[in-house]
Amino acid sequence: MIELPSKIEGKSATLADLEIKLKPLGYSIGGNWDYDHGSFDYKVSDKDGYLFLRLPFNAVEGQLDADGCIVEMQRPFLLAHIYQKGLDDHAHSSNTMATFNQFSEPVDEDGEVPEQYIVVGKSLLEEVEAVIL
Repeated sequence: MIELPSKIEGKSATLADLEIKLKPLGYSIGGNWDYDHGSFDYKVSDKDGYLFLRLPFNAVEGQLDADGCIVEMQRPFLLAHIYQKGLDDHAHSSNTMATFNQFSEPVDEDGEVPEQYIVVGKSLLEEVEAVIL
């Protein structure tokens, strides 16, 4: 994980307004949200895993599933999930999850972020700052 300091840190807005501004740029609300926090994710790369620019936020007024929820932006970061190539070595016929989950387990849930993607992440963040601020 690589933190990227940003001018959006500490800025508040309604979640709906942020969605309207960020979805056209390719961001989606990440699957790890809860009622009081979440993030917008942008997939930067899917080579040998996934690399995301994550824009985390916390609810400061209301809950994320409620109309008019106001969120405060936190420090953005790049996050890499590196997956093993080939079959999952834990997927055995006695493993009932193998019946439902065909994907390999991550080799590293917090993989190293190559320098080229740090540059890309900073550029993407400048675009986000221009749209949000």
